[in-house]
Amino acid sequence: MKFTVASRGDHLSNELCESMKEKLLKADLTLDHEAPDIVITVGGDGTLLEAFHLYAHRLEETAFVGIHTGHLGFYADWVPEEADHLVTHIIKTPYQIVEYPLLEVVIRYRDGRASRRYLALNESTIKSSEGSLVCNVEIKGEAFETFRGDGLCMSTPSGSTAYNKALGGAILHPSLASIQLSEMASINNRVYRTLGSPLVLPQHHTCLLKLLNDVSVQVTIDHFNVPIYEENVDTVQCRVAEEKVRFARFRPFPFWKRVKESFISE
Repeated sequence: MKFTVASRGDHLSNELCESMKEKLLKADLTLDHEAPDIVITVGGDGTLLEAFHLYAHRLEETAFVGIHTGHLGFYADWVPEEADHLVTHIIKTPYQIVEYPLLEVVIRYRDGRASRRYLALNESTIKSSEGSLVCNVEIKGEAFETFRGDGLCMSTPSGSTAYNKALGGAILHPSLASIQLSEMASINNRVYRTLGSPLVLPQHHTCLLKLLNDVSVQVTIDHFNVPIYEENVDTVQCRVAEEKVRFARFRPFPFWKRVKESFISE
């Protein structure tokens, strides 16, 4: 098996990375940064997000597993004290693959430039870099509403516990092949009106955001990325991607238990 280990960069994470790497190499596993079968991240959900984007071109071949050395994560579900146990599992135990849906974002331009396609594990956001964002929202090719406000967030089910939740969106189980559209401070009065509620779209529905005002917009693909400032954006198309992210599971990973531990339990 080919593996690689990614660290958040702090002292504890770096030490764990080196220790795990040494033990896996002694077990005759192959260190391969270019085409790993499994990527082990040590740090937190942000570290795993970075690894996801680094290997997004080979999602059908690469699985991810994470150790969190900070706060409890939704993707990084092992603790430092379990690192040796995880190493033993990787060496000896055939792991189960769990697949979660991803968000596909396609940006098209008014000036004829080639469109750009991105994949998001958590979410994508679009905001105006000057004033309010004004755009038509189309679902399955039909006009739904005209949005005016700070911006919009489109999230995956596994990303529904992140920025989407802070915007008042629903928490979705990551097994659901869907995406969720949540508003950021929409303008609602006698003149302007939006639904004012998050929308959950199934796999076969496409959401198209068509910009109406001539402003530069800020598009993000997962919150940790450097924002992409785009001029002449015409539309932003969002839907469930054909690709999926693959996680290596060596034990049960109860999603609702993790939600409770993260947001309710003391």
